[in-house]
Amino acid sequence: MATLIDARTKAALRHPEKRERPDSPVQRKPDWIRVRAPGGAQYQATRDVVRAHNLVTVCEEAACPNIGECWSVRHATFMIMGEVCTRACAFCNVATGKPGELDPDEPRNVARATAAMGLKHVVVTSVDRDDLGDGGAQHFVETIAAIRAAAPETTIEVLTPDFMRKPGAAERVIDAAPDVFNHNLETAPRLYLSIRPGARYFHSLRLLQSVKERDPKQFTKSGLMVGLGESKEEVMQVMDDLRSADVDFLTIGQYLQPTRKHAPIDRYWTPDEFKALETIAYAKGFLMVSASPLTRSSHHAGEDFAKLKAARAARL
Repeated sequence: MATLIDARTKAALRHPEKRERPDSPVQRKPDWIRVRAPGGAQYQATRDVVRAHNLVTVCEEAACPNIGECWSVRHATFMIMGEVCTRACAFCNVATGKPGELDPDEPRNVARATAAMGLKHVVVTSVDRDDLGDGGAQHFVETIAAIRAAAPETTIEVLTPDFMRKPGAAERVIDAAPDVFNHNLETAPRLYLSIRPGARYFHSLRLLQSVKERDPKQFTKSGLMVGLGESKEEVMQVMDDLRSADVDFLTIGQYLQPTRKHAPIDRYWTPDEFKALETIAYAKGFLMVSASPLTRSSHHAGEDFAKLKAARAARL
C-alpha cells in the first residue's frame, strides 16, 4: 500500500509562515498507519465541489491521513473562517498568522456544498479566531442555519474552538442546536504548555460541561491524540474528566508529526493498545468510543452518529 506522505510535505510548503520550531526527525510509520494515496473519480468529484464553492477543508489543511477514504465516498469536513489560525499548537498543520476578513458568503457556500454532495451528516470545524470579538461564534450560527435551510434532513456536527475570553460566544453556538457539539481536549493537561499553549485544559472541559447544562439533549463529543508523551494513566484520567462533564462520545487517535517543525512523536501506540483504551472508555460510561491509530474527530462521523443515537435509545 502507498503512504500518504506528499500531502504533508505540500501542506508545509503551502504555509511557510508556520511557526518556527527546532527540527525533530519524523519517525518511520509502522505498517498499521499506512494508507492509500488519494485519487479516483469520486475523490476528484468531492474536490471539485469543494473548489467550486470556494471552501476550505480540514482534510487538506491538517493533512488528514484519511482524506483518500473520505473523499472517495463524498465526505469532507468543512473548515470555516479561513485557513489561517491565530494560535500555534505544536501538533497542528494549519497555518498560523493574521487571518483575513470573514467571507459573508461562506455559510451559504457550505450549505450548498452539503446539498450538492448529498451529505446526510456534515461536520463543520474552524480555525481559532481569537481576533474576533465572539471568536467566530456567529459565523457558526449562520452556517448551521444555512445548512438547515438548504439540506433540512442533514444532521449537523460542529467541532468548535474553545471561545476562550469570549463571553457568551459558546452559548450562541449551543443555542443554534447542532446535533453534535464537539470540542477536542487533544492531550493530557500536563502537556498543554508545550502542545496546546494557547488553550487551557479546564476551560475546554468546562465548555463541554456547559453544553450539557444548557441543552441536555445535545450530544457532546471530544477527542484525544496519543503519542505525544502521555501515559496510559493520564489518558484514563482525561476519560474520567470527560465523563464528569457528561461527554457522550470519545475519539482517540495516533498523533502524526506533520513536519519536522512540529512536536515529535514520543511513540506509536499499537492497535491492541487502542483496543484496550476503547474497552476502558466504554467501561467508564461513554455512549460511543472510536479508538484506533487512524481515528480522527470526523472520520466516519455519519455512521458514528447513527450508532450514538442508537446507544442513547438503548439506555433510556
